[in-house]
Amino acid sequence: MKPIHTLLSAGLVVAMAAAPAFAQDDEIDNITAAYEEGGKYFTEDDVPTFNVAEDGTVDWYTFSGFRRYHAECHVCHGPDGEGSTYAPALKDSAVDMDYYDFVYVAVEGRKSESADNQVMPAFGLNKNVMCYLDDIYVYLKARGSEAIPRGRPAKKEAKSDRFVEDENACMG
Repeated sequence: MKPIHTLLSAGLVVAMAAAPAFAQDDEIDNITAAYEEGGKYFTEDDVPTFNVAEDGTVDWYTFSGFRRYHAECHVCHGPDGEGSTYAPALKDSAVDMDYYDFVYVAVEGRKSESADNQVMPAFGLNKNVMCYLDDIYVYLKARGSEAIPRGRPAKKEAKSDRFVEDENACMG
């Protein structure tokens, strides 16, 4: 599976817009890491996930997700993915939503026709979000499953060469 980091392009935005939402099988474990590639962890069905060691050390992607979430998302969605009066708790969305639906909403945005008329802007062309979308997702998934507490993770794995390569390729 190619990471979001290496897929950023106008073509991704078009492809995601045209892609149907995928239903998640209730039997699939969308939390537990089944394998690791270059410091990035994935579930059995190839969806990015987090890894937290017994001593609380988080993988680099989860730590990066904490940083990027707080740079781009917390203004509306509240600190640590807890939600606000303005926007829902994304820590819950990362656990409850299908990964591909989560990505689609981040890329395309969403407008609620409810009484409060909420609007999630589209971030498909924002490299500060798209280059780190998997990171944000795994951080929120770790928060939503209560694998990590609120606040900055105290310990983190080293940044992998793969992360550096993907980041450089995406950010240019």
